[in-house]
Amino acid sequence: MPNFPFALLALPLMFLVAGCAGGGIVDDAMPRPMDYEIHGIDVSKYQGEIDWDSVRASGVRFAWIKATEGGDHIDEKFARNWAAAKAAGVPRGAYHFAYWCRPAEEQAAWFTANVPPDPDALPPVLDVEWNGQSKTCAKRVPRDVAIAQMKIILAAMERAYGKKPVIYTAVDFHRDIMQGEFTEYPIWVRSVKSHPSVKYGARRWHFWQHTAEGHVPGIRGYVDRNAFNGTAAEWQAWLASATSGSSHAASEPPAAIRSAQARL
Repeated sequence: MPNFPFALLALPLMFLVAGCAGGGIVDDAMPRPMDYEIHGIDVSKYQGEIDWDSVRASGVRFAWIKATEGGDHIDEKFARNWAAAKAAGVPRGAYHFAYWCRPAEEQAAWFTANVPPDPDALPPVLDVEWNGQSKTCAKRVPRDVAIAQMKIILAAMERAYGKKPVIYTAVDFHRDIMQGEFTEYPIWVRSVKSHPSVKYGARRWHFWQHTAEGHVPGIRGYVDRNAFNGTAAEWQAWLASATSGSSHAASEPPAAIRSAQARL
């Protein structure tokens, strides 16, 4: 994700997270999730009925909401979450879970048919992962096929909503497919045991999904927690540019990250 603000530069490998095989983010040299000022969640039907007013009051500043998967599945809670989050004043965006056994054109058409345009919404998200546990499509497509399908869906999203989409990815998919690709897009990364710089190296990122076992008032049970890679002021700037479709400004890393780098 080059030329994006608030990006963390790669940190030396000698500062890898201690005890990486265990749970938690434990290297004091790395910024921790709480070092970031802006925090959000991502949700789907598995969170059940959400009290979005309580979510907003708890300090959650953004939410990614599952909308669609493949070419024929819509999350049963999407419509309610989409409307209720906006009513509560929580900036929200919709995401599509890529299904590698369905043509990209069908997936793009399904997402755009089910997610209404909203000038106030966050950019759409394309969620790309390997899904080895899937009962219907556990295969891993070749790299060139995955890249081609992603380009089709991303282009369709941008045409439909006028905003540069965000790409969500996990460590193994990034390693297999995304290294050196899609550098013009903001990236949302999953890394639950270490800082993203440990797993994604020099890749610049915007959002960090750091736990699947978070708790937020208004949601019963676990919810994914995320941090935005920037200060509160930088968040407002990104929000304005991303929702207007022009999120390409560059800046130095935020204060929390600069401070951590200075300690190394």
